[in-house]
Amino acid sequence: MVGRGGDLMLAELFILFALIVMVIVVYLVFKMIKHIVINSILGLLVLLAANFVFGLKIAYTWVVILICAIGGVIGAVIVILLHLLIGMF
Repeated sequence: MVGRGGDLMLAELFILFALIVMVIVVYLVFKMIKHIVINSILGLLVLLAANFVFGLKIAYTWVVILICAIGGVIGAVIVILLHLLIGMF
C-alpha cells in the first residue's frame, strides 16, 4: 500500500509533467504566431509593392488589409488578380 509520501511524489510528478507539456504548447504557439506575423507582413508588402511598381491603385480598405493579413502573400496575389481580372478592390 502506498503511503502519503508516495501520493505526494506522484502529484509532484504529475504537476511537473503538466508544466513540461504547457511549456511545449506555449513554444509551439509562439512559433506559429511568428510565422503568421511574417507571412502577413510579406503579404502587405507585396500589395504595397504592386501598387507602387505597377500603379494598380488598389484601395487599402479594411477588407483588403484583412485578406492580406490572413492570407499573406497568397492573399495579396488574390487581391491583385481580382483587381486585374474583375476590377474589384
